[in-house]
Amino acid sequence: MLTSPVSPPSCAHLHVHSEYSLLDGACKVDALAARAAELGQPALGLTDHGVMNGAVELHKAATKHGIKPIVGCEVYFVDDRRARPSGPGRIERNHLTLLAETDAGYRNLVKLSSQGFLEGLHRGKPAVDMDSLATHSEGVIVLTGCLQSRMNQRILEGRVPQARQHLDDLIQAFGPEQVYMEVQRNGLAEQEQVNEQVVKFAQETGRPLVATGDVHYLRREDYDHHQALLCVQTKSTLDAPKLTFDTNEFYLRDSAEMAEQFAAWPEALQATLDIAQRCNLELELGKQLIPRYETPGGQSEAEYLKTLVDQGLRLRYGDPVPADARERADFELGVIDQMGFSAYFLIVWDFVRYAKENGIAVGPGRGSAAGSIVSYCLSITDVDPLRYDLLFERFLNPERVSMPDIDIDFSVRGREQVMRYVTAKYGKDRVAQIVTFGKMFPRAATRDAARVLEHDYGVGDKLAKLIPDPIMGRSPSFEDCLKPGQALRIEYDKDPIAKQIVDVAMGLEGIVRNSSIHAAAVVIAEGPLTDIVPLQLADSNQVDADGHKIFNIVTQFSMKPVEQLGLLKMDFLGLRNLDVIEDALDIIERSTG
Repeated sequence: MLTSPVSPPSCAHLHVHSEYSLLDGACKVDALAARAAELGQPALGLTDHGVMNGAVELHKAATKHGIKPIVGCEVYFVDDRRARPSGPGRIERNHLTLLAETDAGYRNLVKLSSQGFLEGLHRGKPAVDMDSLATHSEGVIVLTGCLQSRMNQRILEGRVPQARQHLDDLIQAFGPEQVYMEVQRNGLAEQEQVNEQVVKFAQETGRPLVATGDVHYLRREDYDHHQALLCVQTKSTLDAPKLTFDTNEFYLRDSAEMAEQFAAWPEALQATLDIAQRCNLELELGKQLIPRYETPGGQSEAEYLKTLVDQGLRLRYGDPVPADARERADFELGVIDQMGFSAYFLIVWDFVRYAKENGIAVGPGRGSAAGSIVSYCLSITDVDPLRYDLLFERFLNPERVSMPDIDIDFSVRGREQVMRYVTAKYGKDRVAQIVTFGKMFPRAATRDAARVLEHDYGVGDKLAKLIPDPIMGRSPSFEDCLKPGQALRIEYDKDPIAKQIVDVAMGLEGIVRNSSIHAAAVVIAEGPLTDIVPLQLADSNQVDADGHKIFNIVTQFSMKPVEQLGLLKMDFLGLRNLDVIEDALDIIERSTG
């Protein structure tokens, strides 16, 4: 009697690094979700180093590919997050894998990741301690971690009682049902040594094993691309790397490979599915999280906005107000009220008014906001939409529900003052700038690839210059540049060194290289931002009076995810031309006075 082959048990990868584990993860979030779905795996976790940058992206990608997203974070654990080394001494910092089981767990991960930066930054890495974990443990599942975890490091040091004490502390902080004993199979002798003791701890505590892959790249054949990425991170070369993965086992394995690797502990694979079943987080996108504007006399925001617009109509058009201006204003106010954006206009009116009253130059308006008579009457813009026949519907349309987008130009000198005003008015914990991510587009990737391959700078620079300039802000891809007849393709075909460099560079293309501060975007929330979005610190490229770097607080989510969550984003643009105009007017006034 013939029997059909038994398909291997499925599994879910719960310990996964994307490109947001900067220069350590070589996976894009959408590609991870697509690969997990292709392999028939029901869920995918994301546990980047210290950050949750990809959480919204994961939610959208997993939904698109029909799998369950599991939001997590591999935090850095220290004994005391507030301790700072007084000399050359080193603070021990270990890894710990956390997953959001519930909405409360997600909020706690947001708090922990934010707290790691705002209270526990150690030499560029955010850190949490056991007090942090215990305070924000509700709804969080903890996996005991990779080789770099506190428990596993103590095992490797031969300090098994201390390893067990750390495990007991985790169980005490999170509760026994929330702790899973993490085992990995990556071909490392140290890992096998650790696994043996972890299994003993699991038996002693009655806590289940869970199998993880510690994924850093997508497929086995991507190992070399990841190695090049590590060399970019450590400023080393492929022939003499400062950091390397000793085995090619840190990719997103299929379920059959996982079953083979963990054949000794099939229950560890089942635990991945049990955890995936337990984790039920639904990020709410498309909401409106606009803060309230405090109006005088207890008026509603819509009433107060109408009062200000009525005053502005008379100032702009005279008294009595022309019928066409009144009709247009009433129509716009109706749409604004209907869509729930009255507070938005009041907030913008308030900080623009502050700027103008304090002698800070403000631009006349840009983009579709100039089509709003409400903006004109509030002196947010100085362009008359009736005179120039500008359409309000291009700016705000009830049939296409999206947040208004008013970009405000300030003089560069005055921009920081306006931002300080907004921060003071709404609260330091409710205002932040927004992170942005620099990616390795072909030119930068080519220069980096040449360096890690130990070629002279000029070799990589010459190749990079064969890549066309960006068009409409879009950099050409290697696919574009390697089409027949293109300059790079000609060089690629005739020069083995050029081919070697470009082949490495293609493995780096599009990967996040660094994080920084968005040039203009500021987010304002009704309550503490860390109730909604994780925060981090970003280098402002400025130094204080003592020569120390100044770091600004930014959201961990970039502009699009912030908007998708429904948070109020404002663009405070610093325009150097306004400073020049201010200086010119000052010179004229002094010379004629």
